[in-house]
Amino acid sequence: MENEELNTEQKVVREVSLPLFSSKGWIKFLGILMIIYGVFVAMTLVGIIIAWLPIWLGVLLNQTANRIEQAQVSGDITAMVRSQNSLSTYFTVYGVLALIGIIGIIIAIVVVITTGVLFQLPELLQENYY
Repeated sequence: MENEELNTEQKVVREVSLPLFSSKGWIKFLGILMIIYGVFVAMTLVGIIIAWLPIWLGVLLNQTANRIEQAQVSGDITAMVRSQNSLSTYFTVYGVLALIGIIGIIIAIVVVITTGVLFQLPELLQENYY
């Protein structure tokens, strides 16, 4: 009876992990690209400070691919949950970085507009006096 339940659990894990397993090659490819990108970023002076982020994201993607493969092959529910945790962490970190980027762009736009107005202000004031 226990063996039959275990076998059913393995079948469910294999079925649920199939969509991620079919994308395993792309997940690994993107993970390797992120690691290579991180190495290139580390070659710059400022990049050495932030290079760990893309490398870490690449490692998370590779862990996801390896764990989803393990879940698919063995039907191991623990490997399935770990792969989803790695993927969840990846998307959380990438989402935070995207928000930081959007906020940075908004701040840059405000600074550019403000600076442009401040540089034009003396000319605008002179035109009103004459």
